[in-house]
Parts: sequence; structure tokens; C-alpha cells
Amino acid sequence: MIRLFALFLLLTGFNSFSQEAIKLRPSPLAIASSRYKDTYLKIVYSQPQKRGREIFGSLVPYGEVWRTGANEATEITFTKDIMVNNLLMKAGNYSLFTIPDQDSWTIIFNSELGLWGSYNYNSKLDILRFKVPVQHIEDLIYESFTITVDQKNDKADFTLMWDRTRISFPIQFIEIKP
Repeated sequence: MIRLFALFLLLTGFNSFSQEAIKLRPSPLAIASSRYKDTYLKIVYSQPQKRGREIFGSLVPYGEVWRTGANEATEITFTKDIMVNNLLMKAGNYSLFTIPDQDSWTIIFNSELGLWGSYNYNSKLDILRFKVPVQHIEDLIYESFTITVDQKNDKADFTLMWDRTRISFPIQFIEIKP
């Protein structure tokens, strides 16, 4: 009985420690999600912080594939087919990569999961790619890299924000009628 109790304390202590370690990471984990009827969308990513650094064109170079966050590559899940920037995206789990440039970004949904950063990114596994314009913001600074899904019924705006940069593209939940 004492061994069982000691094991319980050990496991709950590690669980608490690991949860605290995640909170204390310089780029903490974050989740953005949305639901429309029976379709669920979830994005899991790490939030790097600006901390006075020059972000785009420096920390995140222009013209290179970026993990779209920090640490592990950002991963996105769709439980049903969905329209992304007016293009059909099949239900599934994907890595989300981007290629930032000054005036536009390339958005990439890739089938490989579990990647650390974009070091082993393989373009042959891209499922969907498209370009979106950059919105430069003068009156606001996003200290933390943030992904939002601003939903309005069956449509939503998928937005990436960091520093004085905002990227947005439309998504639409598809209703399949019997």
C-alpha cells in the first residue's frame, strides 16, 4: 500500500512539474479552435515572444520556410472537409508552415507530423499551398505570436499575428446534405 501511495505521489508530482515546465517555456504552447455543427478545427502551436527583437526579415527570414511558431511545427486538425482560401482541404491532421515575405506569405499545409521546427520540411508532402497578402499594422504590436479563428456562422477568418504583421485568409465549414 505504501509503494502504491509513493508511486501515486511520484506520478502526480511529475505531472505537476511537466505542466509547470510547459507554462514556463519561453514560447508556451497555445491552442486555437473552432466548431461549426459537427466540424471541429484545432491548431496547436508554440507562441514565441517579440522581446524587443526584429522579427520578420531577421529572426524569421524572408523567403524561407518557417514552422509558423516556435519549437515543434504548428499542427492543425480538421474533423471534416473544409474550404481553406476557397480551396478544398480534406479532413485530417497537418503541419502548418509558412514562407514569409514583405508583401505576401505562402501558406502551406503539409502531411508530415511530429516535426521539430522546419528543419526536415519536405515540400513533396505539401497538400495545399497558396499566397496571401501581408497587412502591416502601425498602431499595434503583437508581443506574442498568435493564431486566431474568428468564426461567423459557417465562415471564419484564420489569422496569424506577430509584431506589426497580420496575415489572414478565409475558411468555410462545409455542410454535407444527405
